[in-house]
Amino acid sequence: MTCPTCGATATGKFCHNCGAALGARVCAKCGAALSGGARFCHACGAPAAGVGGATAARTGGGIPWFLVGGAVVVLLVIVAVVQLKPGAPPPAPGAPAAPASGPVDLSQLTPREAADRLFDRVMISREAGKLDTAAFFAPMALRAYAMLDDVDADARFHIGLLEIAAGDPTGAEAQADTLAQAVPTHLYASMLRADAARARGDTAAAERADQAFLRNYEAETAANRPEYAPHAPWLATYREGIGR
Repeated sequence: MTCPTCGATATGKFCHNCGAALGARVCAKCGAALSGGARFCHACGAPAAGVGGATAARTGGGIPWFLVGGAVVVLLVIVAVVQLKPGAPPPAPGAPAAPASGPVDLSQLTPREAADRLFDRVMISREAGKLDTAAFFAPMALRAYAMLDDVDADARFHIGLLEIAAGDPTGAEAQADTLAQAVPTHLYASMLRADAARARGDTAAAERADQAFLRNYEAETAANRPEYAPHAPWLATYREGIGR
């Protein structure tokens, strides 16, 4: 018998040269049974080279399971991205989620826009109480931000919030420390520290961070830092919430 994969002369159930199955094969496209030496499917005409019986049947036409899994992950990222408007800030606490925008041409998004879109998805999910969804997409968003060439203060704020959504308050505190090194009174540093402390259940530390936010709010907003502009309504709402 000639091995249909490598062409070597072989006997038994498997080729001694390449290990391919020598039994009946099936077409990867239509599933029809193939003869041992067939190069094309007699039913649909698809190329038959390299297709092996039982393995091809189990993987639904010879597609490796890891490629199927990778396609699912890519699909989920696309679902996350196309449902949000580019550049839209996350909703303020208590605000309704933004409506979905329609399909988006992903090729037109910059790496930062794609990262921000995933961030928005995570934040909206958290606001809706869908913590499992937020935790699922948070690592994807973190990987997207890790690929950026430039990580500005706004991106660090996003990364810190994503770390909390992913269950890593220490990572959020690291981003807060980096922000505070550049601007000790930065509002985002206080917010990240407060959220990280709340995630740990440390009420006293959260209160200290909130008080720092209140002390620095007027001066910081008057400084007109560019990173505050996208989240100005959120900052105002946060201040009202802790100032009561």
